[in-house]
Amino acid sequence: MSHTPGPQAGPLVTGSEIARLAGVTRAAVSNWRRRYDDFPAPAGGGAGSPLFLLAEVQAWLDKQRKGQDLSEEVRLWQALRGAYGDDMLGALADAGRLLAEPAAKAPGALPPEAVRLLRTAAEEGSAAERVNGLAERFTDSVRRAGSDQVTSPRIVRAVRHFVGDMADDATVLDPACGIGTLLLAVGPERGPRRYGQETDERSGRFARLRARLTGRTGVEIAVGDSLRDDHWPDLKADVVVCDPPVGDNDWGREELLLDSRWEFGTPSRAEGELAWLQHAYAHTAPGGRVLMVMPASVAYRKAGRRVRAELVRRGVLTQVVALPPGSAASHALPVHLWQLRRPRSSGDEATSVRMVDLTANEPDGPLEPRPEQTVDVPLIDLLDDAVDLSPGRPVRESHRDYAAEYDRLRRELDEQVRRLAELLPSLTGGRGTGVQDGPSVSVADLVRAGLVEFGDPEPVSVSDQLDTDFLQGFLHSSANTRRSTSTSGTFRFDTKGARVPQMDLAEQRRYGAAFRALHEFEERARRMAELSREAAALARDGLSSGALAPPPAD
Repeated sequence: MSHTPGPQAGPLVTGSEIARLAGVTRAAVSNWRRRYDDFPAPAGGGAGSPLFLLAEVQAWLDKQRKGQDLSEEVRLWQALRGAYGDDMLGALADAGRLLAEPAAKAPGALPPEAVRLLRTAAEEGSAAERVNGLAERFTDSVRRAGSDQVTSPRIVRAVRHFVGDMADDATVLDPACGIGTLLLAVGPERGPRRYGQETDERSGRFARLRARLTGRTGVEIAVGDSLRDDHWPDLKADVVVCDPPVGDNDWGREELLLDSRWEFGTPSRAEGELAWLQHAYAHTAPGGRVLMVMPASVAYRKAGRRVRAELVRRGVLTQVVALPPGSAASHALPVHLWQLRRPRSSGDEATSVRMVDLTANEPDGPLEPRPEQTVDVPLIDLLDDAVDLSPGRPVRESHRDYAAEYDRLRRELDEQVRRLAELLPSLTGGRGTGVQDGPSVSVADLVRAGLVEFGDPEPVSVSDQLDTDFLQGFLHSSANTRRSTSTSGTFRFDTKGARVPQMDLAEQRRYGAAFRALHEFEERARRMAELSREAAALARDGLSSGALAPPPAD
């Protein structure tokens, strides 16, 4: 039972911080919480991210001498890495086999130190802890290598959250299960029947052993390519979860063109993720759900527009969640979580798609969206030329205060118009001849004399003999523009070849003030043009959506 510490109770720590403190993996800490009745109860936080009193944790670690687990875990991983090198999937499979059958002959590739440590773990009853620790260390090593070979803990947490409650007798499928991370993570530990398929034999073997060692029953994992050689053709699952291969152009389109799974349209070669999505939906029972991890680009890429439109039109797509940046294992690019539901009967289809935008959240922050982070979008509003299923824009627009924003734009435009008239300098008639037709000096000469330096992006005066606004104003005169234009009409502004008139400092400042006012006038005019476009677009959208209305007639 959790309790709330008093003001003097001391600092709180997370499960991850306990793992670092003890020198073990997060999986080991989770196993301790399940195996040991005297493990400290949570003192704060939520069910998904509990917090513990540091003093209680330190006392428990000292009592159990759990700090010693560090040397065993590290020695085991290092022994496997030294023997298997880059083939750590093979190392996991062989280690899992020995943990499951410690009396059997050890696989030949396992070094003696690893064999001893694995058999000791099995004899002490910590095989589940060891296999989860190996899986976590493998995930961390792959993440550091910058690969998406495994599903990151943050994505696992998100999928588990959005799957929510699941019946004990539910059927779960992961058609690209890897080492079993997602397949074993969702739903209650006991009860559901779980099916997986994985192309890599070593990953599939380790996933089976992992399920066995952690006490999961009713788990069946086949080896093979789910798209080309579906091992479960007749299976209909209550929940299908999948983190499919990303950017795979060789998913088998040519040989699967007439496959019945493409009921929403045959994906292009570049849209392998939509092939996996339809494969998952084909295995969904009436009323069942699909939760699919997707790159953000799948929501708007042109090649997938037809498939996306059919998913929306038929009321199958029910939710798209934009996860916080950093959720993926190897990069900070956005990741989406798509949820589909197979209708139980005609009339049971979705009438809207819930869009959830969590991109402003921290990657380890809350996953339950706030009201301003979600909106239900009617299907018809998504069926335009692009069929863009990105949550960001509709979520922002649904919580937009059109009236307040329009009022602000109008007031800013009024202010800009008033200031614009004031900025335009008052000028009188000149002497009729070009100022630059008289004595002048080149910018190159001014540079050599040490009066001018090249700034970013314009030359500037570094002398009290030359006014910068005067200098820059004449640099952009029509005479200097013509001087910088070739006979072929190509313009290439060459400030070193430009010329400025020779004037005393008082005259320079008089001209400089006029040029400065013109520059500010141009900048404000550009801002006015931007505001005008923004205000017109806002008014048009507001009027057409009902967020704004014309004033009542007199």
